[in-house]
Amino acid sequence: MRIPFNRPSMAGNELRYVTEAFGNGHVSGDGEFTRRCHVLLEELFGVEKVLLTTSCTSALDLSALLLGVGPGDEVILPSFTFVSTANAFVLRGARPVFVDVRPDTLNLDEEQIERSLSPRTKVIVPVHYAGVACEMDRIREIARSAEAFVVEDNAHGLFGRYKGRALGTFGAFAAQSFHETKNISCGEGGALLINDRAFIERAEILREKGTDRSRFFRGQVDKYTWVDVGSSYLPSDLLAAVLLAQLEAREAIQARRRAIWEAYRGALEDWAVTVSARLPIVPDHCDQPYHLFYLLMPDRRARDAFIGHLKARGIGAVFHYLPLHLSPMGQRSGGRPGDCPVTEDVSDRLVRLPLFNDMTAGELEHVIAEVKTFREAD
Repeated sequence: MRIPFNRPSMAGNELRYVTEAFGNGHVSGDGEFTRRCHVLLEELFGVEKVLLTTSCTSALDLSALLLGVGPGDEVILPSFTFVSTANAFVLRGARPVFVDVRPDTLNLDEEQIERSLSPRTKVIVPVHYAGVACEMDRIREIARSAEAFVVEDNAHGLFGRYKGRALGTFGAFAAQSFHETKNISCGEGGALLINDRAFIERAEILREKGTDRSRFFRGQVDKYTWVDVGSSYLPSDLLAAVLLAQLEAREAIQARRRAIWEAYRGALEDWAVTVSARLPIVPDHCDQPYHLFYLLMPDRRARDAFIGHLKARGIGAVFHYLPLHLSPMGQRSGGRPGDCPVTEDVSDRLVRLPLFNDMTAGELEHVIAEVKTFREAD
């Protein structure tokens, strides 16, 4: 039996909706299915506006543009994150300021943010790792005192909550991912969640190549023209059709992922003790969306041996982020070894197990059984 780390799957109405999109005669951006996704997401999370984008990266790019990030600005973010979190702001000329993560949740360590603040701090970017919320009360308090914006990188956190409040609703903006590996997917896609109405009109313009085309289609102007900077951030309505089908099946998808995650945790607790591994930590005030299940092995040698052990048995297990502050680009921004010791440590030890929407009971049982045959001596 071969089990991949991830396997994309359909939830039910994807093909029907794609066929309908062709029947509508509109498969480019901002068609009927895009509109329906916008409305549904706005209702689910109570945000002022949602705009679908071609990726989470594009949503982060839009947030940087909307906030006027530029040369001389500094942006605080965790080193333990995907490169897009930094690129969106570096592309505008800002300097990334890397902060370490907490050893429990692997999220931006809120108690280390203040020492990294400067008069040039423009944005703080919490990344909700594995969909487990950062400590948003403290982060927002720090941001207010520093007069900095908060932009949530919520790529992992759709349907996650912090003290009962939905992730994506704490910052000026939040960036969401619908990549193939996410709980809800259309292959490649994202969304910008806007929590401040003052930004909505300009966000529509920047997303539409710097034109007021959205206002034209609403009948607010008699023609549209180039009015601002911008680019093309609109996904095809075919992708929106796939996304809507997945969003409509969200309860079944989330229930299945929760069952898989909890089966891993229940079955591997005792084994983890025998090999000195650590399971994920989810604080009581955080409701996670069961995006991924990871293990922290005792060291890199054990992590690599464990991945090799599973690979030899046809199971795809993978590590995750490398420290951004130690990358060539990160070092150009001043990153040095030892700056983020927790990040440097967990990056060497973390391994993710297969978790995808249509994972069968037999596949899950097989992964668990093979994990439990691993001993560090392997």
